[in-house]
Amino acid sequence: MHVFLFALVLQQAPAVHTGEDVVRAMHDRYAGKWYPTLSFVQHNTATHPDGAVEHSTWREYARIPGRLRIDFMPDSGNGLLFAGDTEYVRQADTLAHAEALIHPLMVLGFDVYAQPVAATIAKLRALGIDLSVVREDSWEGRPVYVVGARAGDLRTRQFWIERERLVFVRLLEPGRRDTTRVNETRFESYRAVGPAWVSPRVEFLVDGRQVWLEEYDAIVTGQPLADSLFELNLPAGVKKLYPQK
Repeated sequence: MHVFLFALVLQQAPAVHTGEDVVRAMHDRYAGKWYPTLSFVQHNTATHPDGAVEHSTWREYARIPGRLRIDFMPDSGNGLLFAGDTEYVRQADTLAHAEALIHPLMVLGFDVYAQPVAATIAKLRALGIDLSVVREDSWEGRPVYVVGARAGDLRTRQFWIERERLVFVRLLEPGRRDTTRVNETRFESYRAVGPAWVSPRVEFLVDGRQVWLEEYDAIVTGQPLADSLFELNLPAGVKKLYPQK
């Protein structure tokens, strides 16, 4: 009986030969089941090179796929807005700066479950991840798929997906300013939210040293969010660049 059940699981598991297969498996597992919105209070801990620690609090709202608003507390007029693969810097709820940016954590942690597979694949390729390279490994005692780098290579841009739950757990990439350094992001301590998951702890490391920690509470999923949260007071001539839908 046990052998039969094991064989049945193998038959039902999607075949994974490329990064595209991993993305498709993630999408298909939770399509129509992932929460469309997410909000939470984010408690940040920044650790500076001299060991000094600094704390801050943000309020975040996500509409999945593709939109994320960050309010720097206590002044909610200042913060960031991500939409249409663009980062908008807000000051007093007015645009201060904007630049094109594909947010890899949004893509891999959330959007992959709610947007077409082809859209996710295109964004990952634009980020410079080699989707033809995939292997199996383990992370924190769980089997994972590693997309973008071969065994022993922890410097090439790559993402790690837990094989059982098909959730994002790790991103490694060269430093943006100093490419000799390795930036690492970890999604940790996943909690079940209905049939989906949320990671309330996100850790950022440089060359293995933690530099930034995010811890979330007051987590709410699936509740309607006002359109106004994802709008900006934009100067004339700039408004047309911002996607209103």
